[in-house]
Amino acid sequence: MKFSFTKPALPKAGTVAVTVLADRTLGSAGQDLDQKTGGMLTRAMNASRFTGKKDETLAVLAPAGIDAGRVLLVGLGKADDVTDLTLQGAGGAIVAALDKSGETEVHVLAEKLAGSPLPAASIAVEIAYGARLRAYRFDKYKTTDKKEPKPALKKVCLLTDEADAAKRSFAARDAVAEGVFFTRDLVSEPANVIYPETLADRCRELAELGVQVDVLDLKKLKKLGMGALLGVAQGSVNEPRVVVMRWNGNPDAEDKRPVAIVGKGVTFDTGGISIKPAAGMEDMKWDMAGSGVVIGLMRALAARKAKANVVGVVGLVENMPSGTAQRPGDIVTSLSGQTIEVINTDAEGRLVLADCLWYTQDAFKPRLMVDLATLTGAIIIALGHEHAGLFANDDDLAERLTAAGRAVGEPLWRLPMGDAYDKDINSDAADMKNTGAGRAAGSIAGAQFLKRFVNGVPWAHIDIAGVAWTKKDSGTVPKGASGFGVRLLDRFIAENHEER
Repeated sequence: MKFSFTKPALPKAGTVAVTVLADRTLGSAGQDLDQKTGGMLTRAMNASRFTGKKDETLAVLAPAGIDAGRVLLVGLGKADDVTDLTLQGAGGAIVAALDKSGETEVHVLAEKLAGSPLPAASIAVEIAYGARLRAYRFDKYKTTDKKEPKPALKKVCLLTDEADAAKRSFAARDAVAEGVFFTRDLVSEPANVIYPETLADRCRELAELGVQVDVLDLKKLKKLGMGALLGVAQGSVNEPRVVVMRWNGNPDAEDKRPVAIVGKGVTFDTGGISIKPAAGMEDMKWDMAGSGVVIGLMRALAARKAKANVVGVVGLVENMPSGTAQRPGDIVTSLSGQTIEVINTDAEGRLVLADCLWYTQDAFKPRLMVDLATLTGAIIIALGHEHAGLFANDDDLAERLTAAGRAVGEPLWRLPMGDAYDKDINSDAADMKNTGAGRAAGSIAGAQFLKRFVNGVPWAHIDIAGVAWTKKDSGTVPKGASGFGVRLLDRFIAENHEER
């Protein structure tokens, strides 16, 4: 889909999209268009339930007085409540409304809103960004199906008095969108296409953007002593990988320590010997979503030339049952030297992250670490599919991540940690076990386990099990892989660790 920004002028074809505030309030450009159509827009609104509420749309076909084929009215709600997210949602609503219409182009009157402090350029950029995010599709494996035609929309043109400024500003947003799409693509791929070796190959593509990519293979992982990660991988014919991606966007920084982002990359999770039920197991192709977010983030940072130093580390394994698979009761020695009794082989993601976190803090001495993982089903029981779970050993880090998530519409909810929870993972046979006792506080037990491998570095764990995949379309996220976390961490880095 092509996006452009031009000075306001009514098009000769396609659809004109017009923003409408609450109580059916048209802006000046919308009023001018209403006059050209003999009041058609006002009459259409009055004859419908459309009132201009956020994300409402109303299509008016072939109004007299203009050459365009239709006008699409898009609600924004009250002017005082309009934010970046409101405008992004409007962009998503435009794409959703035209998705099956057969329309090939839409021209959006992105005018300044009365009562809103947002400049015209920002309004245009945010609408375009939302449309870009919503337009994503993963349909590469679908053959032609006449019952489900592909969307025809190919061109989105933002009509704004500040076209040049909007175009410059959109470039960075477009780079982030590409990072989100890269993540969505990786998470959507089936496990016969994406497994540790091929996912590492996809990481190597980032070298074209200036990211330094190093891949640690089985031999190197054994030499390092990543016993926790290797234990998970030993049941699969697909050998594990750990990939290190470094973006040095600010080589002259006074503080050379990078921000470190670590991701769980279980490319398929059967549960191992503690095998999962058959129903729904196909979804476990996206158990590598944490690593997908890290990879997409690194792509976004490099593409927009972020002035920050960031290292991304992903542990890539496949968790399979076989004659060589790890057994419940096995004891492994992690890279840190700490021993782990494996109570449940389906609590494997924390074993992968344990070695990756220790490796990251030891090799790169980062100023902070954030890990992302589809770690526990328990987080879905606690938070559903609306928030990701947040755990941290540093209050300031937790607050900044929460603020970044709120700003981009990827909300986090912080859960507690503490000694009482930590004691629950002590083992009689080893330094710790990989699950708590019983089903209580399962997500917290996982976080407490990870905390034992951060070695005092400021750290946060984001459990994205409930938000990595969505079964329905919403806002700027079509159903499927969400890419949750890319925009959040890009905003977090931009606001807190990027030189202006």
